[in-house]
Amino acid sequence: MSDSPQDPLVTSLAACAQGDGQALERVYRLASPHLYAQLLRIVRNESAAQDCLQQVFIRVWQSAGQYDASRAKPMTWLSTLTRNIGIDWLRRQRPQEADGQALIDELAGLDDPAADGQRDQESSQLHECLEILPAKQRQVLELAFFHGLTHSELAGAITQPLGTVKSWVRRGLERLKSCLTTGI
Repeated sequence: MSDSPQDPLVTSLAACAQGDGQALERVYRLASPHLYAQLLRIVRNESAAQDCLQQVFIRVWQSAGQYDASRAKPMTWLSTLTRNIGIDWLRRQRPQEADGQALIDELAGLDDPAADGQRDQESSQLHECLEILPAKQRQVLELAFFHGLTHSELAGAITQPLGTVKSWVRRGLERLKSCLTTGI
């Protein structure tokens, strides 16, 4: 996402600061998949990640006025809030680790700007590769991997036979792998 003032996250965060509930919903729609994935990497538990995500958006609602577009991109600010909430959750689960060094060691790679840049580049490449897939293959892969649907759930959601859905997923993954490894 761009960091221009016209970035929908920037404008939505500004509107949240003014108490606009619909703006919070826009921020949620734009950012929640990325933030949820980040929380899953940190807490390694779907239920806890969902609870933490709720806490993230409560915090966004409460502190959107503190966001300064001149200091950070909106996803950077949101990711920082998310990371802190995830770490706080882990700390509450491990009260015996008073110094927190084991937790810091475990999460050392999650706040690395170089790794963030690499993930951003990989994410852009993935989205470019998804765009070249046929529409049905792209749809089933997005539903499976971004929304967590199983093959059976996919078949029901798009009203296609299970075998067809499995073939689309397999072929789509093969094309993605080819695109990601060769750039084609």
